[in-house]
Amino acid sequence: MTVSGSQTADRIIAAGRQLIMRRGYNGFSYADISEAIDIRKASIHHHFPTKTDLVIAVLNEWQQAFDADVAALQASGADAIAQLRAYIGHWERCIADDTAPFCIAGMLGAELPSLPAEVAQRVKAFFENLTSWLEQVLESGARGGLIQLDSSIQTEAAALISLVYGAMLAARAFANVGLFTEVTQGAVQRLAQPRKRTRSS
Repeated sequence: MTVSGSQTADRIIAAGRQLIMRRGYNGFSYADISEAIDIRKASIHHHFPTKTDLVIAVLNEWQQAFDADVAALQASGADAIAQLRAYIGHWERCIADDTAPFCIAGMLGAELPSLPAEVAQRVKAFFENLTSWLEQVLESGARGGLIQLDSSIQTEAAALISLVYGAMLAARAFANVGLFTEVTQGAVQRLAQPRKRTRSS
């Protein structure tokens, strides 16, 4: 692929990402991308023959960005609570400035029964990856005395994911970014409170 071709593909992926965030898989077509970035539909099909191809490319880029963010957090030496706050802070900023009002995987997850099998598999893989990372963070925090878990690591990780994505939905429904912040920061504070009680005892 030429440089200009690569740049065109990147533009198509970026447009697809924004459309998925706001409309989901079933809410956009190549005609919408064509209009958004002023490109012929034939050119879109040249880079991504099918809608499935495009959405998988969007998901792959999304996963790579997540992996890079996690690697940077781990390299920084941030403790478990700081990593959780960074994760939530990322979404707080994205929702506030409307650059990413909803997670790609979250939007697609809501449509899972109607998605092509390959797309559904990638969505599930993203959530498995996210869950694995959160479990590692929670386990590290518990081992270091920063976090005291009320139930199993697996249950706590699943609960945190449910809370974050539910807060995204509530923030969108009520057009209130502050609601996302209040709910998610409260969850992290609950996890951190046992550490404070230990220090004061």
